[in-house]
Amino acid sequence: MRPTTSDYEIIVIGGGHAGIEAALAAARLGHHTALLTLRKENIGKMPCNPSVGGPAKGIVVREIDALGGQMPITADETALQFKMLNTAKGPGVRALRVQSDKLAYSARMQEIVTHTEHLDVLEGMAVELVTSGNRVRGVTLADGSFLSAEIVIITTGTYMAGLNMISDEVVPGGPDREPTTEAFSQSLRDAGLRTFRLKTGTPPRVLTSSIDFSKTELEPGTDRFVHFSETTRSIRPYQDQISCHMTWTTPETHEIIRANLHRSSMYSGVVKGVGPRYCPSIEDKLVRFADKPRHLLFLEPESRSLDTTYVQGFSTSLPRDVQEAMTHSLPGFEHCVIKKYAYAIEYDAIDPIQMKPTLENKIIDHLFTAGQVNGTSGYEEAAGQGIIAGINAAMLLEEREPLILGRDEAYIGVLIDDLTAKGTKEPYRLLTSRAEFRLLLRHDNAEQRLIDKGRAVGLISEERYADYEKKQQATADLEDHLKEVRVHLDDERVKELLETDSNFTPEHRGESGYELIKRPGVTTEALLNAIGESVDSSIAEKCDIEVKYSGYIAKAKREADRLRSMEQVTLGVDFDYDAIDHLSLEGRQKLKEYQPATIGQASRISGVNPADIAVLAVAIKQRKKASE
Repeated sequence: MRPTTSDYEIIVIGGGHAGIEAALAAARLGHHTALLTLRKENIGKMPCNPSVGGPAKGIVVREIDALGGQMPITADETALQFKMLNTAKGPGVRALRVQSDKLAYSARMQEIVTHTEHLDVLEGMAVELVTSGNRVRGVTLADGSFLSAEIVIITTGTYMAGLNMISDEVVPGGPDREPTTEAFSQSLRDAGLRTFRLKTGTPPRVLTSSIDFSKTELEPGTDRFVHFSETTRSIRPYQDQISCHMTWTTPETHEIIRANLHRSSMYSGVVKGVGPRYCPSIEDKLVRFADKPRHLLFLEPESRSLDTTYVQGFSTSLPRDVQEAMTHSLPGFEHCVIKKYAYAIEYDAIDPIQMKPTLENKIIDHLFTAGQVNGTSGYEEAAGQGIIAGINAAMLLEEREPLILGRDEAYIGVLIDDLTAKGTKEPYRLLTSRAEFRLLLRHDNAEQRLIDKGRAVGLISEERYADYEKKQQATADLEDHLKEVRVHLDDERVKELLETDSNFTPEHRGESGYELIKRPGVTTEALLNAIGESVDSSIAEKCDIEVKYSGYIAKAKREADRLRSMEQVTLGVDFDYDAIDHLSLEGRQKLKEYQPATIGQASRISGVNPADIAVLAVAIKQRKKASE
């Protein structure tokens, strides 16, 4: 480890989901780290929805686990309900979502960070990023003190120059009107960084005891052992889990909202920032989807210690009296009591185009950014960026190769590549449709994809890795067994399994178990049980996917290999595009603005056409020959 005269090797600003993962990764890798937060009680706070996971996002949490992160472990420990989503669809879109106890989650995260070796938790507000030349030196706090560091990681979420808005009521502050400052984001602009305004919001919280759940629809969890972390050995029993519910907006709800659109912060001109496309306010939904007769709302319990329900999908910035009327118009909410009113929040974000794929800034050396400050939305996207920033900060200090995940390796790789290659003008949300290779980026194989990388950087223990190897061997042994075992098709139990496949007409009376698993409706566990054998359910399920989708997986891997060859052709921030003839005008402008790290990234920039990529490839080959 290199000696340093700074107060800290790494300072992480912000104790949200990105900050936690960044600070823990850096400290667990042995680096003297400070986690700077406004209040220790804010660490791990869930200011928006009390849940972790969901489509694409749940797979990110699994990837964090494979890299050695904390979110998946704490999410499993503090979950109120576990639900596996999209089980009727293909494996590429299946994902886990847990309903979290928001108080237990944050309390557990606070306990972990305050008891982690090499990590100091400090209270204070950063008001200035201090640089020398193009190198970060530390941060100045509101009390005038200065903390020096080799590396600074900004994970301020929605706290930079935050504004809370309910109708025309505008109050400076971060989530829940926590203190905010414009000085810090101004210091970033003074240092040459571009910022832009974004907007997000939350729905009202309602007293659970005031809801008539008989008028809503039950949304139970999954009655199986499902989990985010491979280190989890037990979860809250199904019978002790707290169910969610669903309700819908009504024509009366829509009438109330439409009559008061002019009083919404969003439509009255108060909001200047761009809101989220994929999680809009309820008034935005009514405007954009005027033909929809109703909108689905999820009722999510916030904590065992609270009598409050989060009304997912009902985000708004309408005034309090309108919120009362529209909430009471919902089925089951006729006599409900609003405990906390909905509000919108506007804040400064940093243009993510200014980041390298490592999450280090292109303009200021040794400055990293992660989370919502990079223009993303969601706890999971933040945590995924956080662990990468923490790892790469440590790798930079140790003069080791950074960890950069490809689009075929992880949803985290898709997320970071989208941000650094394309940027965003609105709060970015990770979707399965953003991943070209989602069949390779599955819930079930996250550990298989990434644990070697987590082990290489030093966050995966040898004990954890040995457990992984045992599971891999068990899966391989099961596949070999299925190839060897012969199943007699005149067995009545086997016949029942095959009844769902009317096209199955075997030429002989015996088939290998491996071939039968490829048939629709036949699973490894059911088939082996039918012939009197038992098998571990999780290993059997993994085998099902590997066998049934083997052809599609092989095809996706071939396509990923072609993409990888483009990613290996590097460009760099000092590449001179003006010296290359025959680039299109728009292509040249976009390449100079975005400064892609590789040919692959360049190919994904809007405005850079295939002809531009061909010209770049030729230019690179010519330069390579000239240098030989």
